[in-house]
Amino acid sequence: MSFSTFIRHIREGAKSVIRNGWMSLASITSIVVSLLMLGVFILLVLNVNSFADEADSQVQIKAFLAGNVDEALLQKVNSDIAAMAEVSKVTLIPKAQGLKDFREKLGEEGKDLLEGYDETTNPIPDTFQVEVIEPTTVPYVAGKIEALNEKYPDELPIYKVRYGQGTTEKLFKITNMVRNIGFAFVAGLTLMAMFLISNTIRVTILARRREIGIMKLVGATNMFIRWPFFVEGALIGVVGSVVTVALLFVGYGQLVSTLQSDITLAFKLVPLQEVDLELGGLLIGLGILIGIWGSTMSIRKFLKV
Repeated sequence: MSFSTFIRHIREGAKSVIRNGWMSLASITSIVVSLLMLGVFILLVLNVNSFADEADSQVQIKAFLAGNVDEALLQKVNSDIAAMAEVSKVTLIPKAQGLKDFREKLGEEGKDLLEGYDETTNPIPDTFQVEVIEPTTVPYVAGKIEALNEKYPDELPIYKVRYGQGTTEKLFKITNMVRNIGFAFVAGLTLMAMFLISNTIRVTILARRREIGIMKLVGATNMFIRWPFFVEGALIGVVGSVVTVALLFVGYGQLVSTLQSDITLAFKLVPLQEVDLELGGLLIGLGILIGIWGSTMSIRKFLKV
């Protein structure tokens, strides 16, 4: 195909969009509505996943040390835990700090409960607070920490490991289920959007089947007929998806700005700048793809004259 022919196809495709104004508008509206629903749901899924990741990341392991563990043994156990491949951070909370934190947590009402305790009578044990790289490995890492007692059979430095056993596993199960359901809904909504948009474009081309038949009868090749429709479908897809992205981003940006000022909100929405390029590219690419696909599938049977 020569460059002049290619330009001719683009020009004819653009003219068709304008010439068939109402039908083109119907196709663009179908794209905007369908992709807007899809975009809103994708943002919902992204925020649900972000909230689930935040909940997962807050799961920590606490290893309580038995009695008065000497400094040398503390450092050995600290090094052993830090050397575990799954561990990202180990923090030692000394007994004195633990008692201070507990007093602050109780506040004025519970202050009398700890009155009289000092460094010698402190009931709070030395504690290792352990964070892991992958939250789902928490139960496994907790088991490895408990197994350190076997490395020091005479000292038995760790007497208890807690990570919310039972509750943590349920949390991971729920967050995984939420993610899977979200992805399934996005996939289903994408297929629905493709079906609705392609059917609208098909109706547009059905109204021009006589034009296609005449072009075929006067000797135009299938590819010569197809190209303007490819361009028309792509242009409709671009316009529809760009309008969708503009509406979606303006609305979501306003929502994020409004909720960010609410300090009582338990969680924060995913910032627009973290998803704008990926989501915008996805919706625009999907709009162009559906536009071209709808035109291609619709025109195919009219070329058999």
